[in-house]
Amino acid sequence: QVQLVESGGGLVQAGGSLRLSCAVSGITLSINVIGWYRQAPGKQRELVAVITSGGNKNYADSVKGRFTISRDYAKNTVYLEMNGLKPDDTAVYYCNLKVPGALGPGYWGMGTQVTVSS
Repeated sequence: QVQLVESGGGLVQAGGSLRLSCAVSGITLSINVIGWYRQAPGKQRELVAVITSGGNKNYADSVKGRFTISRDYAKNTVYLEMNGLKPDDTAVYYCNLKVPGALGPGYWGMGTQVTVSS
């Protein structure tokens, strides 16, 4: 059974940093695509960052230069390092795993709340 468990969220002041973790079990990271998404109240879920099986990384324009996605194969965990946080970054952050070639939305975690105070 595939499970994704996010952690590392919390309350931080503007300009601060957080590191989110997404621990994956039941499937290997090495051949899959992992993305971090976020959803703020009243808004649609949006893609924040993604890392492919080949190691390519893409970021939303709003977080470029501030957020970094990475993965640790040994721990089967994906990270999102967030620096220079802004109140607009406040949201529930979710990780998502997609198997290349498979249909459907992939696997989702339950999310972790990030709140940035001004």
